Amino acid sequence: MAGVSSCMKYSMFIFNFLFWVCGCIILGVSIWIRVSKAAQEDLHLDSSLFAAVDLMIAVGSIIMVLGFLGCCGAMKESQCMLLLFFIGLLLILLLQVVAGILGAVYKSQIETAINKTLLDDAKILQSSTQEDQVFQEKFQKFEKMNQCCGLVKGHEDWGNNFNTPFSNYKICECPQQDQNTDLCTTYSNRYIYKKPCAVVIIDFFKNHMVILMGIAFGLAVVETVGLGFSMSLYCQIQRK
Repeated sequence: MAGVSSCMKYSMFIFNFLFWVCGCIILGVSIWIRVSKAAQEDLHLDSSLFAAVDLMIAVGSIIMVLGFLGCCGAMKESQCMLLLFFIGLLLILLLQVVAGILGAVYKSQIETAINKTLLDDAKILQSSTQEDQVFQEKFQKFEKMNQCCGLVKGHEDWGNNFNTPFSNYKICECPQQDQNTDLCTTYSNRYIYKKPCAVVIIDFFKNHMVILMGIAFGLAVVETVGLGFSMSLYCQIQRK
């Protein structure tokens, strides 16, 4: 009867140990962001973004569990642990494939949902409550940094707040050096940026889609290697 390959066994252990370390880092950083008010202030996170942090906590936990199963399964030559690792990793890979297919099929619906979200956020710019003013001040910094105005309809999104100065800065105002460029237009006797910020946000997602696809492809390759290692080791243990 053929024995278990030491090379395969320790390769599987090292692979899953790195996998487990990645899970620990993701989980630790996510929990730190979730519980630390200082971190939330530094990263400008509000309660609406906590769902993404909670998702990262779940992802980190799953990766840790899978890494643990893979390490122990390799060193103890446990078929049960290796099989659980294989099934868990296969499910994650299938979910990635399904998410990619759904993203391609429902691309137009996703864009519609993003536009709807932006329209809802645009209403906040017209609000006069103190709570919404915090968002408005942060959004003005975003406008200034990205040379845009409003969210969807430009200056119209600000409504009656358009002529309200915040921190000695007029809403959507073009600096003097940009006033004669294509970035600006005139409205209400002053130069303002003419590009809505929705264009900047959508362009950001489009430009980073290639990076996201590359990361997803890289993860799929790593997961496929893990599946190969675990099944190979499982079969060797079975033949032992």
